[in-house]
Amino acid sequence: MGCVESYEENTPEYTDNENNRHVQINIKYGSLGYSYESVFGNYLTSDVTLVLVQDPYIRSYHQCQNLLRLSELLVKKCPNLRTIQLLTSEDTSCDQAQWLGKLQSDLSSQHRVSLTVQFSPTLHDRQIKLSNGWVIKIGRGLDYFKPPRGKFSLGCHDLDLRPCLATTVDIFRL
Repeated sequence: MGCVESYEENTPEYTDNENNRHVQINIKYGSLGYSYESVFGNYLTSDVTLVLVQDPYIRSYHQCQNLLRLSELLVKKCPNLRTIQLLTSEDTSCDQAQWLGKLQSDLSSQHRVSLTVQFSPTLHDRQIKLSNGWVIKIGRGLDYFKPPRGKFSLGCHDLDLRPCLATTVDIFRL
C-alpha cells in the first residue's frame, strides 16, 4: 500500500520575540511558499560581505543545485558579497568536486565572489552565518524541499511553488 501525501495550506508559523533577535519558522510537510528568498531573504543585505554555509549534505546533484540557488540569491541580494565559505562533507562517488568547481569558477569570473570549500568528515550541524551578524539554522539544511514531480511541473524551478519537507528554521542575531 502506498503512502498518501498530505498537503497543508501555506500557513506559516512564525515565532518572534519582542526585540526581533530571534525568529522561528515552522515549515509543515507539504507546505508551499518557503523558498530561500521567502524564508531569509530579508536578512541578505548590502552589508553582507561574507557568508559561511555549514551543511554536511552538499554532495549529490540536487544538493549542489540547492547551493547554486542559494549562491544566486546571495549575489542578487548582497551587492558587496566577496566570499562564500562552504563547509561540507566530501563524496568522491559522484561529481561533487566538478560541480563545486564550476560554481567556484562562475562566481569568481562573473561576480568577483570567492567560493572556498572545506571538507569535514564529522560535520553534523547545519547553519548559514552572515557577516552582518545573522545566523540561519535550518534543521534539514538547504535540502528541505521535496523532489519536483517532473521537469515540467510547477515548483521545478520556483522553490516557492515546491512542496517542503517538515523542518524548523531559527534565525537569530549574535
